[in-house]
Amino acid sequence: MDERAHTLLKILVERYIADGQPVGSRTLSRASGLELSPATIRNVMADLEELGLIASPHTSAGRIPTARGYRVFVDTMLTARPVNPGNMPADVASVRDQLQPDQPQRVIAQAAQMLSSLSHFVGVVTAPKRAGVFRHIEFLRLGEKRVLVILVTPEGDVQNRVIFTARDYPEGELVEATNFLNTHYAGLAVDEMRMRLRSEVDELRADIATLMQAAVQVGSDAMADGADQVVISGERNLLGVQDFGHDMGSLRKMFDLFEQKTELLRLLENSSRAEGVQIYIGGESGVVPYEQLSVVSAPYEVDGRIVGTLGVVGPTRMAYERMVQIVDITARLVGNALSQR
Repeated sequence: MDERAHTLLKILVERYIADGQPVGSRTLSRASGLELSPATIRNVMADLEELGLIASPHTSAGRIPTARGYRVFVDTMLTARPVNPGNMPADVASVRDQLQPDQPQRVIAQAAQMLSSLSHFVGVVTAPKRAGVFRHIEFLRLGEKRVLVILVTPEGDVQNRVIFTARDYPEGELVEATNFLNTHYAGLAVDEMRMRLRSEVDELRADIATLMQAAVQVGSDAMADGADQVVISGERNLLGVQDFGHDMGSLRKMFDLFEQKTELLRLLENSSRAEGVQIYIGGESGVVPYEQLSVVSAPYEVDGRIVGTLGVVGPTRMAYERMVQIVDITARLVGNALSQR
């Protein structure tokens, strides 16, 4: 694609994003500033269409970008730069104080609402992954053959589980087991605890080994309960998007995506392994299989460790430069809020 075609494609994408109307050769001629005849522009448009970068909707004389055209635009023409937190757009600054670092789950919900409010599309945020490390373990007798297991993470989160034991444990034995486990195992990840238990089970007293196995299982259950939680805000915003506001079949598929969450979680999990903001256009992710949807996402960090992902889900006709800035700054604000706890 030569420089002339490159310029015309950029203008066509920008105009279509702004207006939502097919772009004709006359509009391109005026907007480009290039001294090209209408016939030349039509020839370039035909070449772009043959490359699969633009398409003609129905009988319109104008053209619109395809998912592939948006991909070329994003990869080679987008000029979005990271936003300096001290010089962020007014609308972002006006809502950043919503992220109060009092409770992680509240920060996640507020971030999803913030993304939705700023983008006018759908905001999605995955909850921080549990590290699976416990600072303190305690056993309390509730009654005959019933024991309360209390697990405290380094972040101060508390998990409680009631277990039923094969025999009754006196309070003294539970205190002894608590002291033993906190001395030898506290601070280890659940997987490390499980591995050590396998190698040391023959050396441990039967009662300690039994309670240790219970603690490992409780830790695994706690991580499973907190894993892969995603908060979604603003699904109804898609009803007002002209690109598919009247296509009930597409809307039904999209709402199924948000309701079931599984495919969306897979995409966000993939994003967490990449650096910086990622843009998935149409069905190219292989995870969200809808040509009408694009996802702009980024991982967020707490104390230097990636713990989750957030993003905006909207139509392929979105202002990608603005979405990149919104997602980038929100990821940093969420990381800062959670790191303050």
